[in-house]
Amino acid sequence: MNRTQKGALFNSGIALLILALGVVIPVQTLTSVKLFRIWLLITSLFIVISLVLLRIKQSRGEVDFDERDNSIKKNAVLVAFISLSALLMVASFIPNLIVGDNGAIPVCFLPVINITIFLIIMLVNSVAILVQYGRGTKGEEL
Repeated sequence: MNRTQKGALFNSGIALLILALGVVIPVQTLTSVKLFRIWLLITSLFIVISLVLLRIKQSRGEVDFDERDNSIKKNAVLVAFISLSALLMVASFIPNLIVGDNGAIPVCFLPVINITIFLIIMLVNSVAILVQYGRGTKGEEL
């Protein structure tokens, strides 16, 4: 597993942990402080472990990236950009469906919506990278 794959794997894990935190905390109002502290500890440990493991090379001769890595990253960014466009469109219409034309959304929800979209895009980018590595190329021997 090269550095790009490790980074994508850890990014997807971090995005999933933070998105799960955003879903679980509002549901559990009574124990949200304890749950938040535990989840923050788990997320912090995952981030620290991923940073340590990302820096470790399997061998001294391992290259950081090559042309295939650049091509995979470029394709993943394209997929993430397309999904960002779709998510921003959905984020524009969903509040209108929820509160209607005469309703109002508190301003404090806008950063939450933007951060959620950012985490989803981070997850889409990471999954696109991992899927491309999983498919391989034609004629490639394992």
